[in-house]
Amino acid sequence: MSPPACFRPRVLTDPDSPRSLAPGELRLRCPLCGHAGPMVDAVAEADDLLCASCGFVFERRGGIWNALAPERLAYFEQFVRDYQAIRASEGRGSSGAHFYLALPYRDLTGRNAWQWKIRARTYRYLERKILPGIETGHSGGLDVLDMGAGNCWMSYRLALRGHRPVAVDLLTNDQDGLGAARHYFNYLSAPFPRFQAEMDRLPFDSAQFDLVVFNASLHYSEDYSRTLGEAIRCLRTSGQLLILDSPFYHREESGERMIEERREEYRRKYGFASNSICSREFLTPTILEVLARNHCVSWRILKPWYGIGGASRRNSSCCGAGWERHDRSLSSQVDDTAKSKIPLVGPQSGCTPRG
Repeated sequence: MSPPACFRPRVLTDPDSPRSLAPGELRLRCPLCGHAGPMVDAVAEADDLLCASCGFVFERRGGIWNALAPERLAYFEQFVRDYQAIRASEGRGSSGAHFYLALPYRDLTGRNAWQWKIRARTYRYLERKILPGIETGHSGGLDVLDMGAGNCWMSYRLALRGHRPVAVDLLTNDQDGLGAARHYFNYLSAPFPRFQAEMDRLPFDSAQFDLVVFNASLHYSEDYSRTLGEAIRCLRTSGQLLILDSPFYHREESGERMIEERREEYRRKYGFASNSICSREFLTPTILEVLARNHCVSWRILKPWYGIGGASRRNSSCCGAGWERHDRSLSSQVDDTAKSKIPLVGPQSGCTPRG
């Protein structure tokens, strides 16, 4: 079936000479060979797209682009299987749209209400204290990369604010993964694009986003430096990056103890430790300092009020950080074109549960 008229797929005749992109367009990057490849209208239907360099096919199934190379799909297979089993046991997701439309403010199932309460307070802080500063100067909306998007509630909320989100996750199922975004599309003027991809091999050419958001997801990275480097590569010069709701500890040994306790709990409950990939699982001040030096960024940590007991509940704390980009040639000098140091967020010394 041919693409609908609103879709304008094309392969770059000279991918080494990028042009300005119109709103809603994406220039892809092959996750297999790294070649700058097809340019697509990000909000429309399309047939599969081909990397002209190596032949990798960006397959689109159920509205979701597959941007995982076959060997990487196999690498993450066990992780995805374990993760989905745990999430299903926790009662994640729903068959009705009302559940998703209420997020993050209410968990209509009541099964994970305490966690959604944290997510809601983080998001309220984001929309009231942080986003307005980033949105200044972007009257036409921001191009946003939602990393570890899950059921895409963050992408939906950002789209309602007039931005253009692109959702990335490993999970594609209809309950807790990218497939759940279908519940939002009747309430938006256009669907946002969704990509099954990994954080360390993003399928987007460089300098296309104004904002990258790691929403309760950075701690799944196996290599923080590589993951952050990929995110920065995708940002425009004055772009901003936010880390929301990831576990934050002042001491490395506290984070390591949390990991061992959680793996033991998973062994008892599910029969496996859920450690098929070497996720880092938490952040510390030292980790942030090393990342700042290696990538010429500066961090600012903020902690919204989560209510009495919000910071002490086991498995409930989260961390946030953000950055303003520096020109590498300026070393530690701040790039004056950047708007501000961008924060986030959370009560400390605990563990955010997966998701």
